[in-house]
Amino acid sequence: MRIIFMGTAEFAVAGLIKTAQSGHDIVSVITAPDLPRGRGQKVSFTPVKSAALELGLPVIQPENLKDPAFAETIRKSDPDLIVVIAFRILPKEIFTIPKLGSINLHASLLPKYRGAAPINRAIMNGEKETGVTTFFLKEKVDTGNIILQKKTEIGEDETAGELHDRLAVLGAEAVIETIAMIENNRARPWIQDESLASPAPKLNKENTRINWNRPAQAIKNFIRGLSPYPCAWTTYQGESIKIYRADISECVTEAADPGTILSINPHTDIRVAAGDNKIIHIKELQPQSKKRMTASEYLRGYRVEILSRFE
Repeated sequence: MRIIFMGTAEFAVAGLIKTAQSGHDIVSVITAPDLPRGRGQKVSFTPVKSAALELGLPVIQPENLKDPAFAETIRKSDPDLIVVIAFRILPKEIFTIPKLGSINLHASLLPKYRGAAPINRAIMNGEKETGVTTFFLKEKVDTGNIILQKKTEIGEDETAGELHDRLAVLGAEAVIETIAMIENNRARPWIQDESLASPAPKLNKENTRINWNRPAQAIKNFIRGLSPYPCAWTTYQGESIKIYRADISECVTEAADPGTILSINPHTDIRVAAGDNKIIHIKELQPQSKKRMTASEYLRGYRVEILSRFE
């Protein structure tokens, strides 16, 4: 089968490698243009481009997906199928070109968590289960008919980064199975139930700030759902602090304003009041303009006053 693979982020790399190893003819890999990244703004490749070059696959990096010249390039490639993982929104003029259609891998059990941040949002909302979905592309994002789903449990302390890596592997398996189903005419797509749909909107500075008024379990889920990126944050004594890991204790503290630092253990954590009077134990954090560190490392270098507050 002649396949065009489209992807940019690290999440797509496992799927690209699996597809290449499956024996199908990947006629080209489409990814985002090279951009300056990091502190030095050095121009670097996308993770998908780096993987494609290692596999010896031809790479195309269009600036504009709606450029007629790009559509003509796809037509001349004569693909049977387009496989999309962690890429941009494809115009209809592109995804309708392949003979057998275009499929996408999404990191949730659609129609739940449609949008840019399904992995983060599932953990932030305290879900116990998630998975991956392959579906045929339609014009409206993440609404196409479902081909295959694979489920997995979410660990009690699992972070978004850890779940991301597991779902990338699970998703690669789903893509290979989906390609085989389509190739052998065994795919039986079904329509998504709109009544079950939920959004997974993009994360930004405003919606990743910790609200200490919430219950302790909700705060813990919020922190691990944003770790390691983009990371939940708060402020202390006028400076921003990112929080990477936290735990909770069921013991109830005496009434204290949410965000109040109740005590510290110089070897393990900083203990903070949550909105339900339970205690958040901060274990890993990153002060403004500093590196990520354990609470113990932070307490050796910074003065923390009992009964002061995270804002």
